[in-house]
Amino acid sequence: MATAGQWIEGARLRTLPAAVAPVLVGSGVAAWAGAFSLLKALLALVVALALQIGVNFANDYSDGVRGTDDDRVGPLRLVGSGAATPTAVKVAAFGCFGIAALAGLALAVLTAQWWLLAVGMACILAAWYYTGGRRPYGYAGLGELFVFVFFGLVATCGTTFVQAGAVPEASVWGGVATGALASAILVANNLRDLTGDSAVGKHTLAVRLGDANTRWLYVALVALGLFGVVQLALTSTLWALLGLAGAVLLVGPVRLVLVGAMGRDLIRVLKLTGLGELAAAVGVFVGSWL
Repeated sequence: MATAGQWIEGARLRTLPAAVAPVLVGSGVAAWAGAFSLLKALLALVVALALQIGVNFANDYSDGVRGTDDDRVGPLRLVGSGAATPTAVKVAAFGCFGIAALAGLALAVLTAQWWLLAVGMACILAAWYYTGGRRPYGYAGLGELFVFVFFGLVATCGTTFVQAGAVPEASVWGGVATGALASAILVANNLRDLTGDSAVGKHTLAVRLGDANTRWLYVALVALGLFGVVQLALTSTLWALLGLAGAVLLVGPVRLVLVGAMGRDLIRVLKLTGLGELAAAVGVFVGSWL
């Protein structure tokens, strides 16, 4: 039970902000456009959560069977620690992908936009091949790009589209905001694991850039996220500036990164960045209704 609880805690730090924030922001823009749909928003949330949880299981499986989790600083991994068999974790990953596919199918039926199925398939393939397959792109330093595109632009604009039938400029800026902050979470995660990843040949962007440049990348992504919130407000309603409330929670992790926090201290950075992204998304959502 203790190991399962540790895994859930670690997954929660990565999952909730990246999954919930784009749905909140995309739904907020839809509300501003007068097209909010609770059913479609909930289905979009199921897609986002199932994909994000599936990514966590898939990463756990792929990293575990490769042996890259044998010496880990961060939260427990199921396969690497021996708490679960690789087969069980792989089945859990594809079970989550299946749930995401079913919710996506429901959205395609409700909107009569069948091309959404192709987008959903692209999301699932991207989720698996992040660390899976013979040439995982997460091992080539492309993980942050995946997160920015799929858990930022695609998730936010897609949530708005299934409700409003269009993608206003504000939704694109919302995708920039959520994508940048979700990427900052991943940068903090990879900065924490930089030494271990380098030792096992996992060439994340942090490994490629080095410690100092990775820290500045984190700061730049946080700044881009807040800039996206401002641009969203300027292209929709100034009430969306309530999203800048997230900046209060982001000051601390930025300071920790800049003063050289390492190892387990970066878990706090990861957690606070996630909370900052959620706070920004809630602020945008509430402000869009106002």
